Amino acid sequence: METQTGRKLVVVGLGNPGAKYAGTRHNLGQICVLELGRRLGIAIDRKCWKSDVGSAPVVTDGGESLSVGLVIPQTFMNLSGQAVGAALRDLGLDRSSLWVVYDELDLPFCRLRIRPSGSAAGHNGMRSIIGNLKTQDFVRFRVGVGRPPHPEMDPADFLLSRFTKDEAERLPTLVAGVVDALEIAIKAGIERSMEQYNRSGSLGCG
Repeated sequence: METQTGRKLVVVGLGNPGAKYAGTRHNLGQICVLELGRRLGIAIDRKCWKSDVGSAPVVTDGGESLSVGLVIPQTFMNLSGQAVGAALRDLGLDRSSLWVVYDELDLPFCRLRIRPSGSAAGHNGMRSIIGNLKTQDFVRFRVGVGRPPHPEMDPADFLLSRFTKDEAERLPTLVAGVVDALEIAIKAGIERSMEQYNRSGSLGCG
């Protein structure tokens, strides 16, 4: 298939750096984007913009060669905007080229919502990105982690804890579902992915 040189896309997976936070609910965006890199054959092995990064061309269903960059900020969550803003500025891109994948308290575990814009809704990483870019108008993949099991539990503590045994067993299906949605969005367009995944929101893991 003949390809055309086309657009650039930056996909950001939010989380906190370091072994202390690896595998926690707040790192779910990071987990999903790392798996996207594995599936697309994009090695996230370079350091730039206070992030781990990688990029490669991906041929879309329409025959366009889309340059896909994957960014895993190595700032802490509440400074994510520094990394994202630097990446977009250095690449000469605007908000239309940005997708952010992150954990969402207000969605049940194993649910996904794809939105073209919106508020931070209390998420510190999103608040930092919105503050740095001075706009809410960029695509976000909101991956549900649900609310704390007990009303007295601090949501921040819940997000920084690891998945339960039951959640951990379902996690590979959840991550695969999010990556499916991202891959459809990359190859067939964000509207196609929204039509498919926003209808039920289910990722097939309960």
